[in-house]
Amino acid sequence: MAFQNINKLLYNRSVFFIASKILRVFLSPLVWITILLILALLKKESIKKKQLFIAVTAMFLFFSNPFIADEFMRQWEVPAIQQEKMEKYDVGILLTGMCTYDSQFKRTNFENSSDRLLQCMDLYHKGKIQKIFISGGSGKLREPDFLEAKLLYDFLIQSGIPKEDVAYETKSRNTHENAIESARYLQPQTSDSTFLLITSAYHMRRAAACYKKAGFECDYYSTDRFTGARKFHIEHLIVPSISALHRWEILFREWTGIIMYKLNGYI
Repeated sequence: MAFQNINKLLYNRSVFFIASKILRVFLSPLVWITILLILALLKKESIKKKQLFIAVTAMFLFFSNPFIADEFMRQWEVPAIQQEKMEKYDVGILLTGMCTYDSQFKRTNFENSSDRLLQCMDLYHKGKIQKIFISGGSGKLREPDFLEAKLLYDFLIQSGIPKEDVAYETKSRNTHENAIESARYLQPQTSDSTFLLITSAYHMRRAAACYKKAGFECDYYSTDRFTGARKFHIEHLIVPSISALHRWEILFREWTGIIMYKLNGYI
């Protein structure tokens, strides 16, 4: 019976993982705009064609506006904290999702969220965290053997951080599994260690909820914020921006993630 329950759990986690990756394709405003534009071009009735073009234009102007995107993102991101006001922590938990591996040139390529890693290293060198735990395997359907935490572990060791101060796990594929596997390794409910969760500001709400569900009582350190002080210059107020569309895609992904995680009892 226990074996059957474990198999069922693993199956459900795999189905959820695959479904979330498929759903992610449709969480981009650019995809919606493209679909409406194609429908508008295919329509023969002039009135409906005009209505669709108006809808496409309105959607594009709204979702590509940097100021609007910033305001929504500002309400979602978990604020950063000043290092000077921080306590010291035994373990900094670093979530992956920031790099790929270039097999042609045999090197790691760091992407947008790599500020997570840089901030983590900075905290370590300033003595704010004593040890680093990296959580994350492959979050890619086509690359199940990609072990991101191991790549980051190697990078930290090569950068001069002692091996005894860094540990990692590579079984997790999403935020829910990050928390589960971190708890399996760090045993927060029986440990006297203090923990600091390190991830992107836009991702922190979902991550914090997952880690709390897994038994962690940790503080949070938000990185790579999209928003800062409000900008009122003309370009930011009215000029369309591709980066604004990207911010909306991230927001829809996080909002959908929160809903799906709640429905599945992950948070």
